[in-house]
Amino acid sequence: MFEIKNTIKNTECIGLTMVKLTQEKKYEILLIVLEKGQSFPPHSSLRNTLLIMLEGNVKFNINSERYTLGKNQIFEFPAKINHDVLANGNSKFLIIR
Repeated sequence: MFEIKNTIKNTECIGLTMVKLTQEKKYEILLIVLEKGQSFPPHSSLRNTLLIMLEGNVKFNINSERYTLGKNQIFEFPAKINHDVLANGNSKFLIIR
């Protein structure tokens, strides 16, 4: 009936890992895990997106601007804009879109 999952806690920082935690008609939640020095290559989303940092530190590049995001910070960005992410340290963050 109800289940507690430890997916976020148990996903190790090895390379680039993307785990779909849930998907509904109106949104999906993804866990992105980046090992220090790894990057998530340029891409865009079809939906407006909310990024929630759980651990670590990343450089987020969008519209020729660079943002440094750390633990417990939230960053929102619109759909259809290319962006990429570089991990300054082992990092975990949620994408809600």
